[in-house]
Amino acid sequence: MNQRLANKSAIITGAGQGLGRAIAESYVREGARVVICARTSAHVEEVVAELQELAGDPSRACGMPVDVSREDQVAELVAMTVKRYGGVDILVNNAGVYGPMGVIEDVNWADWVSAMNINIMGSVLMCRAVLPHMKQANRGKIIQLSGGGATNPLPNISAYAASKAAIVRFAETLAGEVRDYHIDVNCIAPGPLNTRLLDQVLEAGPEKVGDAFYRKSMEQREKGGAPLEKGADLAVYLASSESDGVTGKLISALWDPWPKFQEHMEDVAGTDVYTLRRIVPKDRGMTWDEEQR
Repeated sequence: MNQRLANKSAIITGAGQGLGRAIAESYVREGARVVICARTSAHVEEVVAELQELAGDPSRACGMPVDVSREDQVAELVAMTVKRYGGVDILVNNAGVYGPMGVIEDVNWADWVSAMNINIMGSVLMCRAVLPHMKQANRGKIIQLSGGGATNPLPNISAYAASKAAIVRFAETLAGEVRDYHIDVNCIAPGPLNTRLLDQVLEAGPEKVGDAFYRKSMEQREKGGAPLEKGADLAVYLASSESDGVTGKLISALWDPWPKFQEHMEDVAGTDVYTLRRIVPKDRGMTWDEEQR
């Protein structure tokens, strides 16, 4: 069987459960050597054991507990990966938290800052740590997990929304910086997932997240949410040579026709499709702004 990630080494953060775990499993099935991290040691040990069994080769999976907002721990993780596998071909920045829920003047400030540090600084620190190795190899794939917070306001969950929008623009900017090194940088919007983040919203209740978002979350739980496999499949595509040249994009696992990107590469790679941009009146069929000039 043709394994799309054979002999590639990948770091996946936040892989102790949920989507990160599903991506790690898919990468192993596709032949990758996988290094995972999470903040909880027990989760890391459990997932590593599963991945080693799935690979049929204990040498193809390892991990360690890491707080990605800690520069020293990030450096240790990358150093271990390079020593074990000779380099880093793929980075998946999946680690993230919702942060405190409630109106901005009432939420705990330390918790708000902590969420920003994990969601933004953690992703940037991981990129800073792997880029020298990718540049030396003149290739690489960086994949950032985004979400609804990047494209829609989320009242009462401001740390998550602001951090996700920020990281998408960082990824787009980084893509321009490393293009000459054949390093592709993209973001995935995996859709509404029934993971621990959804549980946190439901536990917070409508008084903190708002009635509308709470009702929407309840409906999501009842219907099952988006399959984890959709996001994992897109993560495999973006890590493989099939996506070479696709960079600086925010791609929906559910709604965008990414399996057909190669048929439309001139449009995908050569325009600003699948990016965050400002909407002006003419984009909505209005002409009054032009009349004022």
